[in-house]
Amino acid sequence: MQAGPVSDMLQGRQLSLARLITLVEQDHPEVPEVMRLIQPHLGKAYRVGITGPPGAGKSSLVDRITTVLRSERLTVAIVAADPTSPFSGGAVLGDRIRMQQHCLDEGVFIRSMATRGSLGGLPRTARNVIKLLDAFGKDYVLVETVGVGQNEMDVMEHVDTVVVVLVPEAGDTIQTMKAGLLEIADILVVNKADRPGADGMVAELEAMLQMYPRQSWWKVPVISTQALNNVGVDLLYEKVVAHRRAMEETGRLTEKRREQRKKEFLETVEQNITRKLLGLIGSNGELSSYLSRVADGEIDPYSAAKEVLGSQTIIAQWSHELSDGTNE
Repeated sequence: MQAGPVSDMLQGRQLSLARLITLVEQDHPEVPEVMRLIQPHLGKAYRVGITGPPGAGKSSLVDRITTVLRSERLTVAIVAADPTSPFSGGAVLGDRIRMQQHCLDEGVFIRSMATRGSLGGLPRTARNVIKLLDAFGKDYVLVETVGVGQNEMDVMEHVDTVVVVLVPEAGDTIQTMKAGLLEIADILVVNKADRPGADGMVAELEAMLQMYPRQSWWKVPVISTQALNNVGVDLLYEKVVAHRRAMEETGRLTEKRREQRKKEFLETVEQNITRKLLGLIGSNGELSSYLSRVADGEIDPYSAAKEVLGSQTIIAQWSHELSDGTNE
């Protein structure tokens, strides 16, 4: 890819940013080059994940937090994962409807992303979209997950601070903890706190956190909010800032981002090797034979894998395929 579109994006041209995000969402072959070009410009944005079960009011809360950030003269990008439409395959765009007040604000960039079959709360391409928004120069990137309930752990690998949003009707909080949402929370929010049971849920969550403290350097706060009434949002922002400060002062922000980059590298290598292996199956008769034998139950997968890895012919061809990939 020519550096032109990336250069334009780095100079603040929003149309170029939107086009590059589209390339990422389409998993275009030029994406690796785009990521290489923006690498020196990463690290400015602070990334906050907003996760929790469906109906918790995450979009309304993101909308209100954005208002607070803009009042502090901070620029904001919002990545909102929406359920995939069964008809068009695109995002339903419900989040953009809730955030209409910011659509004409040049300091706010909103991107809805379709999950497109992703099992977690974020689409697979979200990480690179967040990188583009970081390189674009936004102060904060707010990442709202789709709200799939118990399977939202992937948000930890994309953000610096995780805000878990619950509602009084969430039910047995013990089950919530088993689901893992409490284990990933840096800040807990009981939204729609004007509903019955809110105070009791806050008390129960605080008691559980005292019984099972996660770390000594940060006490996870439990905050009551009413996003629609703009109640408690300023306090939530204060806690985000406090968590960021604690992360920076203890060196954990640097370490967390380092671990995220390591995991991204290993996942990228794994994805590329898997893609090469699947391509090799179609061209290597010996490997195809093993696949058929496993499918037919003639040999167990472990024994087949051991024999494949011991086959000099297959390994030689695989090595050739991998080395060719470095020149793509």
